[in-house]
Amino acid sequence: MFQRGRPRAWRLDFGGAVSERESEIRVYAIVRSGGRQHKVAVGDIVEVDKISTAKVGDTVELSTLLVVDGDAVTSDPWVLAGIKVQAEVVDHHKGQKIDILRYKNKTGYRRRQGHRQQYTAIKVTEIPAAAK
Repeated sequence: MFQRGRPRAWRLDFGGAVSERESEIRVYAIVRSGGRQHKVAVGDIVEVDKISTAKVGDTVELSTLLVVDGDAVTSDPWVLAGIKVQAEVVDHHKGQKIDILRYKNKTGYRRRQGHRQQYTAIKVTEIPAAAK
């Protein structure tokens, strides 16, 4: 049946009216940056791995893997080759520190290492529409 402590937010409400936010068409894209994929929309601020060549205020282009414009989904690589998502660099900063601890029992072997990943915060300014 139900697991103890499991959130019940997954239940859907089928009887209510559709709110304005749900009814508006939202354009978003899946972009690739630093070996990762991010879902972005216009106005979003996204943390990506550090872009060392960009300074704060510069405009960067991100390669697009998928564009969703309402019901139209564009995933054709030939069409997406010409679509670059425009974003503005907002900030360069470090992420949270992670601790790497190595320990072997009964041998006196202990090693501690820390790491803070470098990030760039970018604000998406434009997602061009796919040519139809």
